[in-house]
Amino acid sequence: MFTYGGFEHSLTPAYSGSYEELHGADGKLWLERGGVFVLANIRGGGEFGPAWHTSVLTENRSKCCEDFEAVARDLMLRKITSAAHLGSEGRSNGGLLVAATMVWHSERSGAVVCGNPLVDRQRYCRLLAGASWVAEYGDPDVPEPWAYLKEYSPYPKVAAGRKLPPVMSDTSTQDDRVHPGHARKMAAKRESMGYAADYYDNTAGGHHGSVTNERLATRRARTLGFLWAKLK
Repeated sequence: MFTYGGFEHSLTPAYSGSYEELHGADGKLWLERGGVFVLANIRGGGEFGPAWHTSVLTENRSKCCEDFEAVARDLMLRKITSAAHLGSEGRSNGGLLVAATMVWHSERSGAVVCGNPLVDRQRYCRLLAGASWVAEYGDPDVPEPWAYLKEYSPYPKVAAGRKLPPVMSDTSTQDDRVHPGHARKMAAKRESMGYAADYYDNTAGGHHGSVTNERLATRRARTLGFLWAKLK
């Protein structure tokens, strides 16, 4: 299950034999092997007009996570999948969403892939392009916005002794939008608390990471290999 849910960016169905960020599905590596792909058009995107985006700005942001969870519950109710078989993936803002839903309801996911994720809501606006996203999320340096931002900030909510699903995170050393420190500190915290920390730091490319077809193919193979291994 893949999502983004932010900045009025629309996710629409498209063909992709391997997979390109934010578009399509995995043909050879996922569908052909019997996997099912779900594109979740949650609020925050632009699929259903401007209000689909503006209805979840700032204090309403957690509704994006609620939408994502609602899609997951519907898939389970219709017997399309179960919690143990459900893998969720998101990149950038989508990485934030899948990480947030993981820490809210860890029992509803079999494995999670977070790419270039914005997982620390308290410091995001101090890093790289983060200050330009305050209108989308709210300013964590102001008490009232921080009161709702901290409710879906995944990084501080990872605690020892919880039953969290396997997580693979990746980032890029040269990412000039989402600071790679987000993914790095989340992986380090998981490892320090005894959780597995599957992590990859790409040394080339920017926010989208894959600067050549070879690197893109390697990342997709690594991601889907992780999901096939971890989902029951």
